[in-house]
Amino acid sequence: MTQAIPDKLFFKIGEVADIVGLEQHVLRYWEEEFEQLKPTKNKSGQRLYQKKDVEVVLEIKRLLYTEKFTLAGAKRKLKERKRPGAQLDFGFDREKFQDWNNRVKADLRALLKMLES
Repeated sequence: MTQAIPDKLFFKIGEVADIVGLEQHVLRYWEEEFEQLKPTKNKSGQRLYQKKDVEVVLEIKRLLYTEKFTLAGAKRKLKERKRPGAQLDFGFDREKFQDWNNRVKADLRALLKMLES
């Protein structure tokens, strides 16, 4: 069930409703229920969905209509999906960084001294 999303920066609520096959009032209700779905609004208050918002709507629709989750279950599933994994360990060596930082500072001071003379 891969839905083709047009390559645009912003979509109005009517366009999103047509893409996902839902009524606009359903999208407005989902905005209140799902914290992941927060389209921006322009100066006149019109909702502007980004591509990532449309993808979230499609995921919510899949969870509710295809997988038959309840609203609470779909919320839980979306939160699990967003939960960050373990932080990557890049082996940061503080002493080596401080040595490098000190060398850069010394080089910059020398350069500044050359420019002043």
